Amino acid sequence: MHYTTRIKDMPSNMRPREKLAQLGPEQLNDHELLAIILGNGTRDTSALELANQLLDTYSSLRHLQGKSIEELTQIKGVGKAKAVTIIAALEIGRRIIQDIETKFLIRSPEDVQEYADAVLVQEMRDYDREHFLVLYLDRKGGVITKENVSIGGLHSSIVHPREVFKTAVKRSAASIILAHNHPSGDSSPSRQDIEITRRLTEAGRIMGIEIMDHVIIGENGYCSFKEKGLI
Repeated sequence: MHYTTRIKDMPSNMRPREKLAQLGPEQLNDHELLAIILGNGTRDTSALELANQLLDTYSSLRHLQGKSIEELTQIKGVGKAKAVTIIAALEIGRRIIQDIETKFLIRSPEDVQEYADAVLVQEMRDYDREHFLVLYLDRKGGVITKENVSIGGLHSSIVHPREVFKTAVKRSAASIILAHNHPSGDSSPSRQDIEITRRLTEAGRIMGIEIMDHVIIGENGYCSFKEKGLI
């Protein structure tokens, strides 16, 4: 027989809602925050256990993003109402990041670092495959658009200059910022990273489009090529 510990039977300092009210949201782990979003569990499963099942299945909150109602409801105890609530909560987070992006003016290495901390690290650190993003900027340093130009395997992503500069030409970008993640969590640039950056920088120079920086996102931070003197 399966026994479950109901949240209301836990000490008050262990209940997610009370813990958030007393200590603030930053003191809760992902499972506890997701349990609050779920609201309640089932007769046999508490909201915390249900949150654990979701995160065990999808690895992280980041990987929950983009999942459909049909995918989420495959988890026993997650009905349509809970799935819709999860999707709505994650979409709010995505829109907040998008709103932050549109307010950035990137004109200096310091601006790149601020953007990396506020947006890129939050977005890319939990990817389980290597994603290569390009940020396209206008002449004032405003963000025109951001595109995911390549998704690779566990260890590498192949990027061609044509894919990077196609949108730059189409949208009349004055400069671009390259960014990709290392699923290993180590943000140190590889020899391939350095070679790809060199090729793209040369192509940009010919086209009159500056590559301001290349940022590699790791588990707990990032590496800036500009800061390292690699650009």
